[in-house]
Amino acid sequence: MVKLNRIYTKTGDDGTTGLVRGPRRPKYDLRVEAYGTIDEANACIGQARIHSGAQPKIDKLLNRIQNDLFDVGSDLAIPGADTDDAPYPVLRIRPIQTEALEKLIDQYNAAIEPLTSFVLPGGSPLAAALHVARTVTRRAERITAELAVVEPDTSPEALRYLNRLSDLLFVLSRVANANGATDVLWVPGNNGDLKKP
Repeated sequence: MVKLNRIYTKTGDDGTTGLVRGPRRPKYDLRVEAYGTIDEANACIGQARIHSGAQPKIDKLLNRIQNDLFDVGSDLAIPGADTDDAPYPVLRIRPIQTEALEKLIDQYNAAIEPLTSFVLPGGSPLAAALHVARTVTRRAERITAELAVVEPDTSPEALRYLNRLSDLLFVLSRVANANGATDVLWVPGNNGDLKKP
């Protein structure tokens, strides 16, 4: 387990940070950007949970996802191939965690009416917060996809997990909008009361 006695170490004052293994990297490094954005997505999910009290199943699920995201972050903080002589077990996101998201997507989506248009982020406070978490998760996915090109040993499962998670967050946002009944739908070309110049 992690034991944090001191919150500041001053080791990052030079603009670098340490990964689980390997040399220190600049704080703007693509790998650091990837797991930092995952941390941001996790914070967004934490904020969404402020609104999930009336839906305890979703709240419990979001709690599990927050723990999974720490696994994804740990995975990305451990560059390079794993070896049998590691001094400690290497924590990687596992296919079973991604598969669990797929099952949840199918389960929740089965009760929702099919879409007739794109959904605008909004509706209930929980739905709006889940949309924010979804978009930040998509950004984490894009950065991780770029990292996988630059560093091919990047965990492919981390990328798959992030892809499924953003899909699940979209589905959950619709669940939070009365199973899609109160979704805010995009109306193409609807400019409201805008007047021509």
